[in-house]
Amino acid sequence: MALEIVVPELGESVTEATVAKWFIAVGDAIAVDAPLVELETDKVTLEVNAPATGTLTDIQAEEGADVSVGAVLGTLTEGDGAGVPKPAPEPAPAAEAADAPPPVESGASVPASAMPMPPSVRKLVAEHDLDPAGIAASGKDGRLTKGDVLAHLETNAGTLAAPEEKPAPPAPQSKPEARGEERVRMTRLRKRIAERLKEAQNTAAMLTTFNEVDMGAVIRARTLYKEAFLKKHGVKLGFMSFFTKACIVALKELPAVNGQIDGDDIVYKNYYDIGVAIGTEQGLVVPVLRDADAMSFAQIEAKITDLGTRARTGKLTMDDLSGGTFTITNGGIYGSLMSTPILNPPQSGILGMHKIQPRPVAVGDKIEVRPMMYLALSYDHRIVDGREAVTFLVRVKESLEDPQRILLEM
Repeated sequence: MALEIVVPELGESVTEATVAKWFIAVGDAIAVDAPLVELETDKVTLEVNAPATGTLTDIQAEEGADVSVGAVLGTLTEGDGAGVPKPAPEPAPAAEAADAPPPVESGASVPASAMPMPPSVRKLVAEHDLDPAGIAASGKDGRLTKGDVLAHLETNAGTLAAPEEKPAPPAPQSKPEARGEERVRMTRLRKRIAERLKEAQNTAAMLTTFNEVDMGAVIRARTLYKEAFLKKHGVKLGFMSFFTKACIVALKELPAVNGQIDGDDIVYKNYYDIGVAIGTEQGLVVPVLRDADAMSFAQIEAKITDLGTRARTGKLTMDDLSGGTFTITNGGIYGSLMSTPILNPPQSGILGMHKIQPRPVAVGDKIEVRPMMYLALSYDHRIVDGREAVTFLVRVKESLEDPQRILLEM
């Protein structure tokens, strides 16, 4: 029985996706629940799995196509693959018909060169002027796969003759040599990031205020307890748990920084879902720590580690990324000494952490070299006043320079 493979529900407010990658080609067999195709939305990438064991008989949405929820991606025929029609091989040109090999008798093994090839494989073979018969095939029924061709090219690098090209005419002496460039289609995630950042600039009355914090106390605490913490909780004690807890102390005192504007109303949130910005190869994502005020240091560190791993492997869900009342971003891991972070709409505040830099500072009547970090709070001035923003940073600074305040919520 033929089953349609459709675009599933993508999550709240997400109605479209882009076909990022097909994992199998037409004619390939696949087991139930195995990944068929990867879709990219403006928030996450997700895999569509096979609804049954069978063979992929049709692809209706090629890689790069934009599809809506419910759209048909392709067709899967149930069964073990036996008796499923395979794509017919392309007919040989008339000039070569006389040299075509005789039909293969039923039951004889079919050489790879006579088997149908997916478009991506045909393209590679043609580009590199390869003989399919000379490539070891690992696909079902002896078919060539894209991986087979790439492995052949890698193994024979330097020995394969490049396709002949006509020499280009010499460029006129008066013109400079052409410079190379590459045009790459923007991913849906990157486009969404661009839209949201521009939306924040166009909508919010965004302002940034700065302070600096002596990280000596936090560093001493980590050094003193890191081994015992790891042994007991199975996770490393990092900076993010201290910053998350320090921000919650400040947010409880200054609720406007944890609120948002909704039309003519100000919505104050009495819960603390803290977004943590994570950079990936695909772009910046901000998964959320739900009810972070109720989490221990160990729970925060474990959750951030889990979210970071899943962000970099494309395993985040829509629920991981939805909501959030306040965001923390750490440009210091890339070496940034100071920056002005952009708000994550509709939130009204975002804290920017930066590189810890030894600097000479006045400590009482003495000058000492201390591990200092610049902090930046970007905020929506429509809801947060300057006094509140400055006070927020001061409270964060106080909690980090004296971590006992975090335990006492002072």
